[in-house]
Amino acid sequence: MKRYMLNTYLLSLAIALWGCGGSSDDEPVATISINVSQESISAPDNGGTYTIDVNTTGKEWGAYAEGDFITLNTKNTIAQSGSITVIIPANPTTNERKGSITVMSGTARKSITVTQAAAAKSAYYAPEGYSLVWQDEFDKGSQLNADDWTHEVKNAGWVNNELQNYVNHQTPDGSLVTEVKNGKLRITCLKENGKIYSGRVYAKVKEGWTYGYIEAFIKLPKGKGTWPAFWMMPVNFRSWPADGEIDIMEEVGYHPNYVSSSLHANAHVHTNNTQVTHEMKCDGAEDEFHTYAILWTANNITTYVDGKVQLSYDNKGKGRDDWPYDDPFYIIFNLAWGGSWGGAQDVDESALPATMEVDYIRVFQRK
Repeated sequence: MKRYMLNTYLLSLAIALWGCGGSSDDEPVATISINVSQESISAPDNGGTYTIDVNTTGKEWGAYAEGDFITLNTKNTIAQSGSITVIIPANPTTNERKGSITVMSGTARKSITVTQAAAAKSAYYAPEGYSLVWQDEFDKGSQLNADDWTHEVKNAGWVNNELQNYVNHQTPDGSLVTEVKNGKLRITCLKENGKIYSGRVYAKVKEGWTYGYIEAFIKLPKGKGTWPAFWMMPVNFRSWPADGEIDIMEEVGYHPNYVSSSLHANAHVHTNNTQVTHEMKCDGAEDEFHTYAILWTANNITTYVDGKVQLSYDNKGKGRDDWPYDDPFYIIFNLAWGGSWGGAQDVDESALPATMEVDYIRVFQRK
């Protein structure tokens, strides 16, 4: 009886195994493999673009990213070989960023790790609830992006009795007054054939921004006669000072390493000594980079030097004469020579050429 039961069990097991195996015409399902040209990306703080080659034994493939700072562009996904272009923007934070890319083909998966270094210098005071809406890290090309930037072209004496001629990135003989080099915007004031030339550039001159936290990392030039500035003017300008002016940072070379912020409007303007202004010492401003910033809301404007408050001014509800700062303003970088303030103690042409350097400009707005 036991032998019969054992034989019956073995026969049933054999039938079951034969049934699971299917007919002799069936082939085992092949395992899909995925190969990528690199399994990790380690990006610097200023970002970069990377190309990953993909090969799979499957009929097609796809990819997606984990990490909102990673952008992917895929090519030839309905073939066994293709590529992924990985775009990583500059890191605006002082924290390392981590993410990943997953490549899929059938049931197979391949993971690529992505890490990005923290910014060496970043926002000292960008408030919680603000996010980056525009930036230029000056890490592409040799000249400013024409979609973002506009050069001013004006002859000497145009404003403030200044001595420089503003030109579109180069002098008549080809010397550069503005260039992008080694990850920096360089604005150079120089003398050529008896004339002084320099640069003045505008960011998003036709649209600007209304309110936000705006920050730049700048090294100032040396020499009596220099007058570098990081400031803002209204997009819909009609008259000055009625439409306002926001000076985030200015310095004059005869008073080195002392930087100022000022606000101009009908109710407070330097022509009658009623301007809102403040000056503070910034040790090493002409020898190394420092952070200059503004936090601008409907109720207050505060400027900063390396995270320290420089100037703070409240909207007192007195109307446009006192607060014309509710309209879009655009960003300006320029290096003037001489003039009513820069040349108040004469100029020293032996200081030329003199260069102002900007490492980055970043604009944050409330989410």
